[in-house]
Amino acid sequence: MRLTFDGEIIYWRGPAPHHFVAVPEGEAAALADASALVTYGWGMIPVTVRIGSSEWTTSLFPKDGGYLVPIRAAIRTAESLDAGDPVTIELRVDV
Repeated sequence: MRLTFDGEIIYWRGPAPHHFVAVPEGEAAALADASALVTYGWGMIPVTVRIGSSEWTTSLFPKDGGYLVPIRAAIRTAESLDAGDPVTIELRVDV
């Protein structure tokens, strides 16, 4: 399964601060349908993500009926991104 969408980088203070992009509702529904086939627990979905020329593997975080894509500091640095910046996300889920 491959999905491409646009989103904005958000900063989450939490106990362990991190940056994320929320998966839009339509794409989140498609991911939810596939989640039973690929999740390794707690609703986490392993994915390969691409932003610009950067690609990495991570897991989507389930949140309020949707999913969040974690954006690593190294990726933000490599792509010159910060909270509030718009990005195009390419996701690959191996089902």
